[in-house]
Amino acid sequence: MTYDFETMLERHGKDAIAVDALGISGHAPQPPKEGFDFIPMWVADMNFATAPSIQDAVIERVKHPAFGYFKPTEEYFDSIIDWHKRRNHRTDLTKDMIGYENGVLGGVMSALKALCPQGGPVLIHEPTYIGFTGVLTNAGYDAIHSPLIRDNGTWEMDYEDMEQKIIDHKIHTAIVCNPHNPCGRAWTKDELAKMMDIFERHQVWVISDEIWSDLMMNKHTYVPTQEVNDYAKMHTIAFYAPSKTFNLAGLIGSYHIVYNEWLKDQVQLASSISHYNDMNVLSMHALIGAYRDEGHVWVDELCEVLSNNINLACDFFTNVEGVTVTRPEATYMMLLDCEGFVKAHHMSMDELLKAGWDVGVGWQDGRPFFAPYGIRMNFAVPTHKVQEALERLKTYVFKD
Repeated sequence: MTYDFETMLERHGKDAIAVDALGISGHAPQPPKEGFDFIPMWVADMNFATAPSIQDAVIERVKHPAFGYFKPTEEYFDSIIDWHKRRNHRTDLTKDMIGYENGVLGGVMSALKALCPQGGPVLIHEPTYIGFTGVLTNAGYDAIHSPLIRDNGTWEMDYEDMEQKIIDHKIHTAIVCNPHNPCGRAWTKDELAKMMDIFERHQVWVISDEIWSDLMMNKHTYVPTQEVNDYAKMHTIAFYAPSKTFNLAGLIGSYHIVYNEWLKDQVQLASSISHYNDMNVLSMHALIGAYRDEGHVWVDELCEVLSNNINLACDFFTNVEGVTVTRPEATYMMLLDCEGFVKAHHMSMDELLKAGWDVGVGWQDGRPFFAPYGIRMNFAVPTHKVQEALERLKTYVFKD
C-alpha cells in the first residue's frame, strides 16, 4: 500500500459529528459505557486520512492571500472529464454538460423543482436514504415507495411494483440511487435497462444520485445510468461529488452531468433561485487535487481495504443466527436485518442498538431508512478496528 489506511485518526475536536455528536444528534449513537472507546460506524464518512494530493492543492491555493470572486477554471472541468474517462470509460463528456451543486441533496431539490410540481408524486426505492426522505418531506413532495426485494442473497428491483405505482399515481419523476445506499447494490446494465424501459413507456424523468460510484467492492463494476440507452442519456440528471470518495463533505461541493439541453437549463434555473448555489474556491482546488493521478491510486487502494472489511463483516454476520446480511457490491455501508434475532431474544430494536452502543460499537438505527429491523454500519475504518468491533459484538451482543 502506498497510503496509510491502518491508522485510526483522532477526530475529536476536529469538526467531526461522527465522534463529537454522540447523544446529541437525533440519529447519533449514545456514548459507550465506561471502559470502552467509541468506534464510529454510523454516519457515512471515513476514518482515514484523505489523499495527500488534496491537501497539497488546497494548501498551495491558501498560500495566495486573496479569496475574492472567481469562476471555475478550465482545470476544474478538465479534471472531472478526465476522471470519468479514466474510471468509467465515458468519452463524450464536455464542459457544457457539467454544472455545480452545493451538494447532491441540493441538486436533487433543484431537479425536483424543475421536473415535478410541489406535492407531486415521486417514485423512490425502499430502503431509502434518509437524505432523500428529508428532501421530499421538507419540500412537500409525495414519496411513493417501491420496496426492493431481497432474493438469493442480493437486493433486486421489483419491476412490476414500480410500473404499477407509476400508473396508479401518474408518476413522471423518479429518484434512483446508483449504487444504492443503504443496500449497497451496484445495479447491472441489464437491471438499469429494464428500469429505463419502464420509465420510457411512461415518460418518467430520472434524478440519479451516483455519489458512491467510485467505491466499488470486490471488483464489481459501476454502470452510469446515463450510459444505458438513449432515453436514459436524455432523461436523466446524474449527481456526483468527490466528497464521498475522498471524505470531503465538510468542504461542500458536488456537480451534475446533464446531456439534455432543456433539462440542463431548467435545473440551472431552479438552482439559481436561492442565489446561494455557488462554489467555494477551496472546494474547487480540493476536487482538482482529488482527481489527479495520486487520487486514482488512493481510491484503488481504498477499495481494496474496504472490500476486505466488508468481507470480514459478512463472514461474521452470516454466522449470527437471526441476522440477515447481503454483501454490498458498492459503498462502505452495510444494512443488517435483525428481525430474527430480536424476536428470538424477546428484545426491541432499541435494546439491540443500545447493546452495541454500550460497548462502543457506533452502529446506526436503520428504521429511518424504512428498514424496520435494520441496523446500518459503516466499515470505512481501519481493519483492526473492524475486527475489534466484531469481537465486541460477538462477546457482548450476539453472545447466545
